[in-house]
Amino acid sequence: MPSTNRRLVVRAALLVALLAPVWGCANGDGSAAPGGPADGKPSPERPATPGLGRILVGGRAVTGSEPSGNAKVPYRRTYTDGELYAPVTGYRSTAFGAAGLEGVYGDELTAGVSGGGRRSGDVTTTIDPSVQRAAMEGLRGHKGAAVALDAGTGQLLAVASTPSYDPGRFSGNTTADTEAWKRLMRDPDKPMLNRALREALAPDGTFGVVVAAAALERGLYASVDDSTRSPAPYTAPGSASEFSDDPAHCRNASIRNALRHGCHNVFAAMAVEMGQPAVAAMAEAFGFNGEDVRTPVRLDASVYPRSGVNGADVAFAGAGLGGVTATPVQMARVVAAVANGGERVDPQMVAKVVRADGSVVKPAEDAARRTKRIMRRGTAEQLRSALETSAAGVRAGGGAGAVIGGTSGRVTPSPSYGDGATAWFVSYARTGEGGLIACAVRITDADGGAGEPAGSAPAVRVAELMGRATA
Repeated sequence: MPSTNRRLVVRAALLVALLAPVWGCANGDGSAAPGGPADGKPSPERPATPGLGRILVGGRAVTGSEPSGNAKVPYRRTYTDGELYAPVTGYRSTAFGAAGLEGVYGDELTAGVSGGGRRSGDVTTTIDPSVQRAAMEGLRGHKGAAVALDAGTGQLLAVASTPSYDPGRFSGNTTADTEAWKRLMRDPDKPMLNRALREALAPDGTFGVVVAAAALERGLYASVDDSTRSPAPYTAPGSASEFSDDPAHCRNASIRNALRHGCHNVFAAMAVEMGQPAVAAMAEAFGFNGEDVRTPVRLDASVYPRSGVNGADVAFAGAGLGGVTATPVQMARVVAAVANGGERVDPQMVAKVVRADGSVVKPAEDAARRTKRIMRRGTAEQLRSALETSAAGVRAGGGAGAVIGGTSGRVTPSPSYGDGATAWFVSYARTGEGGLIACAVRITDADGGAGEPAGSAPAVRVAELMGRATA
């Protein structure tokens, strides 16, 4: 792992409380209702929900409402399995506003609160309850995030963030609600930060997939088995900083071996040899530097530095450090594009919205039509082969749901990258129905507890649990 005094700018989103009751739309991290027309005329599938509308997971409502006793705000939001689904639903509170899907679809979910015979609409998510539960249980006891998406369509099957919170504890406007909110705001572990969507951190070795794709696309190397020009240790240009990777595995290692052994020197040297514009172009093709990516909740920007960089900066960025940051959703998109034969998908966690007038919009179908080819199929096939070799050393077994391909990364504690070790694992697995699921897991306190190994093992375990849940 390189040693450097560079300060990585990590942008963690802060939740902002609204100080007045919000029963319509808000904005920001998931609180601006998406535009676009309905997909047709009013549907016979008319909403049947008095009071607040429902958010559904796996065909089951995970939100509800009950009379509040307040004539101005007649309904209070209720939640089923609140902590499990808070990273998906967000929250709705009489006192503190709304965020997440609750904020994005505020108009639809609150259309019936004023009476007059109107009914509120419903929001059906793409989340698979088994995969969501596996992700949250795998992350239990850690600060981290996990995402699973359908590699072919972009539908999000799990959006997990821990520690989590129960939005039902502050959904009203009582003293108890206020105290619950204050406790969450004071909590140093930031349970209300959606780490899956709204926290972008250094992706470390997992970014090697992006650099390798650029090298293969540009013909720098013809095969993932070609020896690279990458001494070990490798000194970044114009810098005294070294990438002191294991010479036995990493000196002039092939892309296949570099992904397997986490060779920062290989991808740092490769990035310098190609130059910053080439790597930036490939990163942006994968979705980095996107200004307004929504699921429909807005993602924190995943960044590859575009300007003001020197040779050392390019080297560190090639190793997934320096100014490079990524959300788990973005890294799931990276591995999904490889698994999907070189086509990038747009992430989406809403399958259908039934509006108050009975009209229907289907965001997931729209997102599936926006797939984009970003590399040749041959490049994707080579990278899949390399990732499958890389994963061979970590997967627990075969069969449906088992990890097929993947690679890991680990950012060690340092003045530049924080006090805790961060472990990444990105992978893909085959579902019981024959499709491919792409997973990204990031754990930011991966030092290893009692009886638990350090390194990427905790993140690998979460990915395996999510894969098995699809079998």
